[in-house]
Amino acid sequence: MMAGVITPAQPVSIVVNGVSKAFGPVQALVDIHLTVRAGEFLSLIGPSGCGKTTLLKTIAGLVPADAGRIMVGDRNVTGPGRECSVVFQDFALLPWTTVQKNVEFGLLPRGVPAAERAELARRFIGKVGLGGFEEAYPAQLSGGMQQRVGLARALAVSPQVLLMDEPFASIDEQTRRLFQDDLLSLWSEERKTVVLVTHSMEEAIYLSDRVVVLSPRPGRMHQIIDIPLPRPREAGDVRATAQFAQLVDGLWKILKVLQ
Repeated sequence: MMAGVITPAQPVSIVVNGVSKAFGPVQALVDIHLTVRAGEFLSLIGPSGCGKTTLLKTIAGLVPADAGRIMVGDRNVTGPGRECSVVFQDFALLPWTTVQKNVEFGLLPRGVPAAERAELARRFIGKVGLGGFEEAYPAQLSGGMQQRVGLARALAVSPQVLLMDEPFASIDEQTRRLFQDDLLSLWSEERKTVVLVTHSMEEAIYLSDRVVVLSPRPGRMHQIIDIPLPRPREAGDVRATAQFAQLVDGLWKILKVLQ
């Protein structure tokens, strides 16, 4: 990608090879081996404190691993890279500026010209359903709308990988379901590699191609579950099917043993 130019990016794979991480005396992750296929939607789930967010941050290069190696595409992760965008649980918006400028913010370090920044921001604000709110401030938006701004900002830089840390945790159930459908539509259109951290079994099953279950701390790979639900899922009432209920029940039985 040339400096100052944002072009559509092809998704890449993620390979986590033998990663371990401790914070002082607390061992967070032990010997994690995981491959995320290019263009895949994968969720991480497990008991509280099992290292889901830590694993996400090591993939993003925000937290260094103590052992092992992570490859995002052909890059050995030693710090943050342009391949990845992160959507945080707490929205992480700049409260003193507008929706438009918040979405443009991620483009500034890349040297994107002002006119292109503005056009990209408007495009992705529209894609997440916030057209007309460009000049609003975060405090004027609901939690769901603020999280949509965060998603627009993450997508505007055309990442190959989208990393999402419980992005729906602070949103009411109705808004959460609508946002999940919108996320699937965007994923189908943009085709990024997505890794999502969630505590919700239903969310993990509904969104994902595969679900990775981590063991209680220290987090280890416990099980990988394939989700054979047909796509596009947002087009029909997949949650009402017997297959969906069986998958959720199966995941619950796994997690119940781990509690």
